[in-house]
Amino acid sequence: MDALPIPTTTPNVCLQLLLFVDKRPGSSEKIRQIRLHLKALRVTYPFDLQVIDVSEQPHLVEHFKLVATPALIKYYPEPRHILAGSDIVAQLDRCWQRWQQSAEAYTDQVQSQDPIVEAKQLDSNSISHLTEITQLSDEIFRLKQQKDELQEQLQFKDRLIAMLAHDLRNPLTAVSIALETLELGFETPTVGETDEVIKDRELRRERMNPGTIAQLIRHARTQAKVIDRMITDVLQTARGKAGNLQIQLHRLDLRELCLEVLSDLESQFEAKQQWVKTDIPQDLPTVYADAERIRQVLTNLLDNASKYTPNQGNIQLMVLHRTTQKVQISICDTGPGIPDENRERIFEDRFRLERDASKDGYGIGLALCQRIVWAHHGQIWVDSTHSQGSCFHFTLPVHRAELA
Repeated sequence: MDALPIPTTTPNVCLQLLLFVDKRPGSSEKIRQIRLHLKALRVTYPFDLQVIDVSEQPHLVEHFKLVATPALIKYYPEPRHILAGSDIVAQLDRCWQRWQQSAEAYTDQVQSQDPIVEAKQLDSNSISHLTEITQLSDEIFRLKQQKDELQEQLQFKDRLIAMLAHDLRNPLTAVSIALETLELGFETPTVGETDEVIKDRELRRERMNPGTIAQLIRHARTQAKVIDRMITDVLQTARGKAGNLQIQLHRLDLRELCLEVLSDLESQFEAKQQWVKTDIPQDLPTVYADAERIRQVLTNLLDNASKYTPNQGNIQLMVLHRTTQKVQISICDTGPGIPDENRERIFEDRFRLERDASKDGYGIGLALCQRIVWAHHGQIWVDSTHSQGSCFHFTLPVHRAELA
């Protein structure tokens, strides 16, 4: 390819061109012809040409919105003109006289102005200046994206702290009441008490039969687990995607775990008079899973089912030995269901339905469930019908010993 001398941009040369090239073997002949033709045209009118390899400066390709190379651009003086396609040489011949006339007219115009102004105008349109502006624009855009992401994270954490402080109050109050009631029932006499105070204590102690004591302790334990679950979910979310979810896989009796979780949530179901139906086979194979992580998933899904199921509604927990290698767990409610347009987003981190804006929750539960199930190489999905409830399903691998 013949080399064409490329002068630097100077105020003495008004017409400025850019030639975008690539390194494809099929383009070399077209580029050679264009450069030879430009060399001949330089005799008729001086111009400044800069050759740009698109692989080295892709930001300029984006700036000029080029769709093919080679391409020749007259970018100064304005208006800009782009030549592209297989007949650039022919297009150049048709445009050359017009480009020359526009450059001469502009030269006449700026000669009557202050020379400093002229130099600034030419310099502001130089390709080096344009490159710097484009790169700075890209950097500003990237920094703005980072700023928006950080602001969103800070706003989410503020909301999370506010909601956590609000939601912790209820279970903490319930635990305090249960402990105070137990304390009053076993209060020891003090010197100087009146007969009325002594009689009142004796009545409270009579009410403290073993059944009542066991119920208060169970209620306090349940509420303490609610608090622990909230804190666990928040801490897990705070870790975000910084690292992989740590799980410890062991043989797990899934039937026993399901019954334990149902027992923990029993008071919650009773408070809304909800009927919980179970279908868990006696001969269910053991699975290979992290017991505490799967407890999180079951608790979260059952808690959601209770939250969205109306009073005296029905909830189902079913376990199916779906294949020789997987067990499927399904939790269904009779709540309002999930709108079709939101079904694909329900497992996204921090996503909440508009209708749930006034409900307790952080929009992290289902996203955390999905991460846990995926860490077990399982799947999680939802089936839902508007006004008829939802069914959340997830799968877990059967323990290898069961497959032998």
